[in-house]
Amino acid sequence: MKLESQLTEALKKAFLDQYQLSLEEGACPLQLTRKEFEGTFSLAVFPYAKRCNHPPAQMADAIGRWLQTHTALIASYNVIGGFLNLVLQDYIWLSVLKEVLQNPDYGQLPKKDSRVVVEFSCPNTNKPQHLGHLRNNFLGNALANLLQAAGHTVYKVNLINDRGIHICKSMVAYQQFAAGETPEGSGLKGDHLVGKYYVLFDQVYKEQLAAMEKEGLGEAPPVPPILQAAQRMLVAWEQGDPCILALWQKMNGWVYEGFNATYNQLGISFDTVYYESDTYLLGKKVVEEGLQKKVFYRRTDGAVAIDLTAQGLDEKVVLRSDGTAVYITQDLGTADLRYADYRFDKMIYVVGNEQEYHFKVLFSIIHQLGRVYRGGMQHLTYGMIELPDGKMKSREGNVVDADQLIGEMIETVRLYTEQSNKIEGLTAAALQALHHMLAMGALKFFLLRVVPQKKMLFNPKESIDFQGDTGTFIQYTYARICSLERKAMGEACFSLDGYHGPLGSLEQAILFQLYRFPHQIEEAAESYMPSILANYALELAKLYNKFYAAYPIVREANPALRSFRRSLSAAVGTLLKKSMNLLGIDLPEQM
Repeated sequence: MKLESQLTEALKKAFLDQYQLSLEEGACPLQLTRKEFEGTFSLAVFPYAKRCNHPPAQMADAIGRWLQTHTALIASYNVIGGFLNLVLQDYIWLSVLKEVLQNPDYGQLPKKDSRVVVEFSCPNTNKPQHLGHLRNNFLGNALANLLQAAGHTVYKVNLINDRGIHICKSMVAYQQFAAGETPEGSGLKGDHLVGKYYVLFDQVYKEQLAAMEKEGLGEAPPVPPILQAAQRMLVAWEQGDPCILALWQKMNGWVYEGFNATYNQLGISFDTVYYESDTYLLGKKVVEEGLQKKVFYRRTDGAVAIDLTAQGLDEKVVLRSDGTAVYITQDLGTADLRYADYRFDKMIYVVGNEQEYHFKVLFSIIHQLGRVYRGGMQHLTYGMIELPDGKMKSREGNVVDADQLIGEMIETVRLYTEQSNKIEGLTAAALQALHHMLAMGALKFFLLRVVPQKKMLFNPKESIDFQGDTGTFIQYTYARICSLERKAMGEACFSLDGYHGPLGSLEQAILFQLYRFPHQIEEAAESYMPSILANYALELAKLYNKFYAAYPIVREANPALRSFRRSLSAAVGTLLKKSMNLLGIDLPEQM
């Protein structure tokens, strides 16, 4: 039983015995004691004082006395202005320490009868991944790990956006200007080469549009020739033109190879990868079904649409007048395919807040189609990342490239570790692995410790600050704990047998953090906020470093106390590693 539950049951008995007040389930809401007061849990007595017609402070003192007399839970208590602050017995915290050290599954919640699909990443094959994709990848991967730890059966899936007008734009530019350029010949990763032509398309488009507007030529609004070529290419692609398909397959092959290299750098993998070039056909079948059910209707221009004004939305086209599919067409087909594959209870789309309207429309259509899985669709929205000079725009090339950023982070780490003189004895290969681990830890933690819905301003200097609230600080703390055990080699393994305290306030604070670990996993999973676990790990690392600075550990003369402090250090290391691994961050044993 949780400590909170034990305390709540004891409090209910105390109120019944002392004041003949019967409290319902959940009627004793405990809160964490404020840091300036002694205690772990607190109860506000004001609501009960009114019902019993007794002064709050007097009631709090009486309840505290009863708990201390009638239970084995309370070591002491204090009353501050009608708040009852409870100090728990040392044996409770020592039992938590034993549980952390002896139970390898500590923090893993009981298995639930729940299947959850988490879709994330979902890059377009017309450009390389950038900083925004990194936040998406890290957030989706961490959420999937947390849900798994919370007892759900989780499937990580990726949907590659490999078709559509945006893909045709890079293909048209390549067709017109590349002169057969290849990744091998250019020295560029395949996704970077294709992205180069996506940017070039936009530049040519703007030049042609400006010229047409200046001369007053063309339609109103004018459609530049290069865009007309992309529109024709999309129609030809959906009609199966062999030349267009061959170009598409060649360029997509380059991009997939580039994506896989990036995913390997990030430590990201998926259970299933879907491709819109497959699912758009399923979406077209859904459109046909919707027409028969009169969920959709055909407009006079030949396009197929749905009227969602009754749901507070607008008319939405699900099939263009030329018969080509739009984004939502393939999303409908993909949803059906996912349910057929996994029979999920929840389907979570990790997509930025710029697509909030899109998912409202998608979920509304799925409801109107009567899909059995309609109640499980959820959109985890997150804020965009902006640069100091504004929003990133891929088509203009104004992005923080993911591969370039990773390389810069690794180089910064290399320079730092060389200056810190903490790398003696490591081989070149070990150093390279360490630099990559620290760089990825810094980057992932920077992007994950912020609440997902919050818009972020990316500041490279902050993300690679090796002091303060960073992933590197946590990695260093773990390496410090590993170093302690190396120093203690040759000494008998630590044991808590025979140690009963007393515990200092700092030791109690650390042990309470250890106790909170399963609760933090549950809260982070239920709220879809990996930031909760990131900040938990940061707080635990800060507390431990205070402890490390205040007390000798392997040099402690008292064997029982030395063994306890080694035990406490090991438990902190264990939960730091578990926490960070759930966030997708590796911890080094030496720094």
